Amino acid sequence: MIVETSAPFAGYDMAESGRVEVAPMSGETPFAGHLGETVLAVSEKSVPVNGRIALEITFDSGRVRCETWSGDLRLSSK
Repeated sequence: MIVETSAPFAGYDMAESGRVEVAPMSGETPFAGHLGETVLAVSEKSVPVNGRIALEITFDSGRVRCETWSGDLRLSSK
């Protein structure tokens, strides 16, 4: 998997799970600094007590953490 710039596809409905809206990436997203880099590793973290789940994606230049909290997706870079 490689993060790249491409035209976004249409959003889609996931029934009871909600709707996914796809939009062009701006320079403000944590993935912007990793465009063109190969993903080196992916790890999943979870906290069973509160249902929090996170996916951490590692690139040569750093990591991006994708996690859910109260139904929202949050992205952060390290």
